[in-house]
Amino acid sequence: MVTTAQSQATTVPRQIAIIGAGVVGTAVATQLVHAGYSVSISNSRGPSSLYEVERLTGAKALDLERAVSEADVVVLAVPMSGILPLQPILHSCMRPGMVLVDACNYYPSRDGIIQQVDEGMAESVWISETVSFPVVKALNNIIALNIASSARPKGSPKRVALPVAGDDDKAVAVVMELLEAIGFDAFNAGPLEDSWRQQAGQPAYCTEPTLKELVTLLSSAHREKAKENRDKVMAIAKKLPPDFSPQSMVQVARLGAGLDLWKPRSWLAAIQLAYALARASFKRTA
Repeated sequence: MVTTAQSQATTVPRQIAIIGAGVVGTAVATQLVHAGYSVSISNSRGPSSLYEVERLTGAKALDLERAVSEADVVVLAVPMSGILPLQPILHSCMRPGMVLVDACNYYPSRDGIIQQVDEGMAESVWISETVSFPVVKALNNIIALNIASSARPKGSPKRVALPVAGDDDKAVAVVMELLEAIGFDAFNAGPLEDSWRQQAGQPAYCTEPTLKELVTLLSSAHREKAKENRDKVMAIAKKLPPDFSPQSMVQVARLGAGLDLWKPRSWLAAIQLAYALARASFKRTA
């Protein structure tokens, strides 16, 4: 059952650690820095590999152990295949009261097979059990390149809403407050077990809905179709040229979720997608 809840006043985190310096990690770090938070960023290669990322985002490059140890909130922005290697660090450095945010998505073609997830376990539940720490699911269902461009001030028309799922009310409230600060309406999407509703292949994935639309999309999620739809999304993404517009991808996703059916630009985006896929197929067979 999807429920709504408003974020209550929370203690502003003193330090936020982003683990992962790919497109998602750098985008989230940049927005949090712009919102006035103290942010660090780290990866498995060490801070010497992150000086350019540090310059671009304003986040401080740190080694993993220090970043986690000094943080109040830790955001996991890595492929699911990167979770197991992080387990010892998270186990030794996380402490009670910290908030662990899962911004990851599972794609077997990239991450390898995770049997429990393939058998139906919610991705974030698997992560929480793997690292032995409560997890809040957020920031996984928006295209990373749009995290900055889609952010809007509070009260703006058609402000994008992002779901937040978790079992700890205080941790969920902290994450909702962060999302509001970086330009999104935050929606309490229920317990962590229900986070499958915002995973890849579901209607709420990469559709950038309003708050009203998000409630409907989460409610219309189909667990049985999740794997099939997820794999279709990944197969299409692999065929697209690097310069295919992220906004066009959102428009196609919204069309597929039953939104914007009467908007010509949505159908134009679908035509552009079909053309890009046809060109990619022709190049492979030529």
